[in-house]
Amino acid sequence: MRKYMLESAVFLCGAAVMIYELIGSRMLAPYLGTSLIVWTSLIGVILASLSIGYWYGGRIADRKAEAVIFSRIIFFAGMLIGLTTYLYYDLLFMISHAFSNLMAKSFISTVLLFVAPSILLGMISPYAVKLKVKELSDMGRGVGNLYALSTAGSIGGTFLAGFVLIPHLGTNAVLKVLSVLLAVCSLFCRPRRQMKEGVALFLVFLAIHAGAGFLSRKYAIQDWILDTDTQYSRIQISDDLYNLRWVRLMKINGQLSSGMFRSDPDLLIPYTKYYRLAAHFNPGLKKALMIGGAGYVYPMDFLDRNGNASLDVVEIDPKVTELAQRYFGLKSYDRMRIYHEDGRAFINRTASKYDAIFNDAYSSLFSIPYQLTTIEAIRNMYSLLNDNGVVMVNIISSLEGQGSKFLRAEYKTFMNVFPQVYLFPVEISGNPNIVQNIMLVALKSGKQAVITSSNREYNDYLSHLWQQKVTADLPILTDDFAPVDYYIMGAIQPS
Repeated sequence: MRKYMLESAVFLCGAAVMIYELIGSRMLAPYLGTSLIVWTSLIGVILASLSIGYWYGGRIADRKAEAVIFSRIIFFAGMLIGLTTYLYYDLLFMISHAFSNLMAKSFISTVLLFVAPSILLGMISPYAVKLKVKELSDMGRGVGNLYALSTAGSIGGTFLAGFVLIPHLGTNAVLKVLSVLLAVCSLFCRPRRQMKEGVALFLVFLAIHAGAGFLSRKYAIQDWILDTDTQYSRIQISDDLYNLRWVRLMKINGQLSSGMFRSDPDLLIPYTKYYRLAAHFNPGLKKALMIGGAGYVYPMDFLDRNGNASLDVVEIDPKVTELAQRYFGLKSYDRMRIYHEDGRAFINRTASKYDAIFNDAYSSLFSIPYQLTTIEAIRNMYSLLNDNGVVMVNIISSLEGQGSKFLRAEYKTFMNVFPQVYLFPVEISGNPNIVQNIMLVALKSGKQAVITSSNREYNDYLSHLWQQKVTADLPILTDDFAPVDYYIMGAIQPS
């Protein structure tokens, strides 16, 4: 084997493990979300697979340690990683529809997609040790050096994937590049006398890639105007027909985050219209804050309807703002300031005061940012409000039953801070167990709110007031204890 080729292979394969794991989160996100449950399955399955690889790689190395076998292990790892590029769309689409339990969906998906490549990647380090270490006197140093190189590769792969590859190349391109690099690496790890077999395998590799690309249906992405990765999310934008009218939609990690009519200024997504009630609860709005910009559809509506008011928008992902400008008509407003940072970090540090705070960061059931749900965050919101201020939060939940756990916990948490908290379910139904958008309204003033209006639009929204008692059987959410991912499971899957 060429000088330093063994060390280079170990470094590359160490990087491949972490790149593959981070890319895995983007593969799963459009179908399963990015919740703690999904990450737990992904990390747990890959670690278990690596452990199997370490064990089995050591066993076969003890039986027969040859450079050509080492080369084949790397080659087939690259081959399997490449095949996932063409398989994961259809596979995840089928699994997400075949199972209702999020834990089951996450575990089955990660097992089918990541076990085989991760086992092969795990086999590389122990096999390399056997090839490298010839004398017992050198074993400690040899093992230490190779595992240090593997770990250094993993560190480098982590930063490279998170800071460069994913936001600039995207999921599919990174998978293909990683696959090709491993295949090329396997060629250089071969003895020269066996290079013909290596070249033949590489040609087979290219043929399989070409065939898989041709046969893959990819129906999960065929209608996207844009399917891209950012440092934070996977974003998909499409045009569709809704009641015979063209609409534009933005999905973030597989969940609808924004929508607009192509030829109508009115709001498309029903729950966003409920934010207009801020002007009912606090007439004469002058300054408001919105956490979560996405397509900036409601922020533009707010500025258009409140001609003298200003709006601060906190959107964690600058790429989302760029896409809103390109695809959703977001323009520059003198009365709107945009901050690209985490919503909790912003409310922790800002000294601004607001008449209304709109929280639309819970727009996906699959990835609720728990740090915005806790009593510490809610106290910060309370302190940022002027005397008659209002907080409005979009929550996806049922009103009662198994699917209402997060709503019950969040309602109780708000009640511990605000004197008045109201719920307005968007759908009127005789079944309180259906999962739907519910607008939570919290008022800083202790003066009893009026839940009627001479404004016909406002009155329609106010008529949805939930007048039944909300069960307060769950502990308040805190920075220390906020099991949001487990509470929302009842809403994701049927009981």
